[in-house]
Amino acid sequence: MTKLSVNINKIATIRNARGGSIPNLVEAAKRIESFGAQGITVHPRPDERHITYQDVRNLQPVVKTEFNIEGNPTPTFIDLVLKNKPMQVTLVPDAPDAITSNAGWDTKKHKDFLVEVIAEFKRNGIRTSIFVDPVVEMVEAAKHTGTDRIELYTEDFASGYEKGNLDTIRPYIASAKVANRLGLGINAGHDLSLKNIKYFKENIPNLLEVSIGHALISEALYDGLETVVKKYLQLLK
Repeated sequence: MTKLSVNINKIATIRNARGGSIPNLVEAAKRIESFGAQGITVHPRPDERHITYQDVRNLQPVVKTEFNIEGNPTPTFIDLVLKNKPMQVTLVPDAPDAITSNAGWDTKKHKDFLVEVIAEFKRNGIRTSIFVDPVVEMVEAAKHTGTDRIELYTEDFASGYEKGNLDTIRPYIASAKVANRLGLGINAGHDLSLKNIKYFKENIPNLLEVSIGHALISEALYDGLETVVKKYLQLLK
């Protein structure tokens, strides 16, 4: 079964719109785990516009499943991760002013930087994953960074699927086959939803984990958080 890690950034966005602690992020994480999700993902950004650094510190002792911290490995982010020691860190090359992640790493251009950062996390017992576009060349170069896994950036697939263009899955299949051959674990995320997750999962060999936030929280507004989490779990079997 492919594991479901729920990104709770959007819950923090709702909280921050009013200030205070409603909805409560820790309580939300506990409930999501109790509904069966196998992980909690957070993506703190420098301006802390949704997940704050204090949120990470609050969640670290509470999350009992896999805790995954995503972000651009700036010195401040690296320090946060090393102090909180999640099970997994996902490195994403997003600019400080990015609304959301919009591209994977150029794993050839940034190889030396990634090698250094990944080695530091691995010395501290933290599994590493790096965000990559579904480009075979970038997957092959990712192997030389020392990362444990790649996370396939799935916006192009989701956009194509919405338009009925199922051929957009092809680069992902090719990239997954290369990752499997190289011994890289495969995660995926961005714009995956109840509409497209089953097709994506069925076509990607050895998909280990998906990280889903925006769609899942939006769908939960209609059907409830427990119902939606359990729907994803069923589709990921």
